[in-house]
Amino acid sequence: MNLPAVDLGIMAEHLSTHEGVINRMKMYDHSVQNPMLKKLLDLHIKTLKNHAETMLALIEPDRTQEIHLPEMDTIVWEGDFGELEEYEKDIALDLRSTAKLMGSDNFNSALMMKDYNVKNIHLKMSYQDVTLQVMYDHLIKLAQGEFIPIVSKDMQLLVLNHYYHVLNEK
Repeated sequence: MNLPAVDLGIMAEHLSTHEGVINRMKMYDHSVQNPMLKKLLDLHIKTLKNHAETMLALIEPDRTQEIHLPEMDTIVWEGDFGELEEYEKDIALDLRSTAKLMGSDNFNSALMMKDYNVKNIHLKMSYQDVTLQVMYDHLIKLAQGEFIPIVSKDMQLLVLNHYYHVLNEK
């Protein structure tokens, strides 16, 4: 199956990025001790390898069938997650950022892609990246690895009242 040039170009760039990110994650894997972070990291590596394998299948010029993205494995959140060392918090923050950026890149790329199968798979890849981001969020929150300021109820009401008129306009 012949692909539109834009789809091939975007996937070639994605594959290069995947290669670098997977290699960085393999380096992290050697230093991570926390069992939950290790599970997430292993899932992330496996998911990115699935993404790369799927893109290679999409690029295969002699393919005749539609390609499908494998479902992402799940992680059971049970037991004691232990503490994250400071360097592990940094790794978790970096991996969450990586998932967020790759999710955004896959989504934006899908908007530009022309082949329906390629476009649909990149939307699904984006969803998997966001799912990984949410998992890292959860772990980082459990480890108290991030400060998130919370606004007051008064500030929320001020914004709500200021924009509530939007619902009444024709």
